[in-house]
Amino acid sequence: MQRLIFINLPVHNLARSVTFYESVGGQKNPMFSDHTAACMVFSDTIHAMLLTHEKFSSFTERAIPDAHKTAQVLICISADSRAEVDRLVEAAGTHGGTADPNHPVEYPFMYSRSFADPDGHIWEVMWMDPAAAPPTPDAFEG
Repeated sequence: MQRLIFINLPVHNLARSVTFYESVGGQKNPMFSDHTAACMVFSDTIHAMLLTHEKFSSFTERAIPDAHKTAQVLICISADSRAEVDRLVEAAGTHGGTADPNHPVEYPFMYSRSFADPDGHIWEVMWMDPAAAPPTPDAFEG
């Protein structure tokens, strides 16, 4: 069986978050969605579970941080081209998110930008040409 990833995100307004994630390419899977959660599918292996705060709290006793003020994770998703990176970030900014909360990153073989969803969760969108990447990590230092 192919390994899957499910990213669980607490959201304040489930309907608003579903609309936002549809604008950046997610498709709602009704089989795993109800009034407390929505499964947004990005590929056969990548899913974001949008959970109301009450539902999210049923999985952990830890406090839910305010993602507008703190960063617990940075989620990165690949894109097929530089143009797709730009398209997704601009769509996020147009549909209730924030475009480029972090500085864009550009190397000859890689390009990335980011967006924050309406709840402040940061997603990086990255295109890379592995064939053009330098052979060692020290090539990134500058």
